[in-house]
Amino acid sequence: MIGGLLRALPVMAALAGGISGDGLASNSTANRTLHPHWIEVQWPFPVDQWGSGRAFRCAADACGVTINLYLRPKIGFCNCAKGVYDDAELDRVDDVALIGPQYAGIGDGREVTVGWMQGRSRAFTVSGPYQAPGAAAVIAFNDKCDVVVATVTSDADLSHGAHQALEFLNSDLVLRWARAELGSNGS
Repeated sequence: MIGGLLRALPVMAALAGGISGDGLASNSTANRTLHPHWIEVQWPFPVDQWGSGRAFRCAADACGVTINLYLRPKIGFCNCAKGVYDDAELDRVDDVALIGPQYAGIGDGREVTVGWMQGRSRAFTVSGPYQAPGAAAVIAFNDKCDVVVATVTSDADLSHGAHQALEFLNSDLVLRWARAELGSNGS
C-alpha cells in the first residue's frame, strides 16, 4: 500500500496542477481538436448495471506512457442540483472498482471542466488479487442529472497520463459522443 501511495504522489500533483481547470480544461479550440493517437479498443470489463462503455488507449510512443481510458455515461445518476461537486459525490459515481476491488482516494479531488460540463477529478490507489498495486485517476463530469465517468490507468507515471486523458476528454470526438449520450445540446 505504501508503494502504491508513493507511485501515486505524482498523480496528486497532476490533479492539483494540470487538471485543476487552469487552462488545460478550458473550452479553447486547441484543447478540442481530434487526438489521432487515441485508439478505441474493446471494453475489457464484464457488463454491470451501467452496461459497457468505451475504452481508449494511447500508446507510449505517442503519449510518453501507455494510457488506458475507460469512459461511460451514467444517465440519471448524478446529483441534479449540484453535479459532481465534492469527493463524496465523485466516490459515489466512480468506476474504480472495475480496475481492482481494493482502492482508496488519495488526497482531495479537484474541480475540472470538460467541454461545457463541470466535475471533479481524484487520484486513487488500486490493488487486488489480480492487480499489482498502482494508481488510477477518475474524472467525472456532468450535464444536469447525467454524469460521464472516465477512469484512467497507465503502465507508468500516471501524472502524465491524467494530463493527456483530460486533453482527450476535451476533444471533439469525446464531446460529440457526450452530447449524443446525454441528449444535450452542449450548453
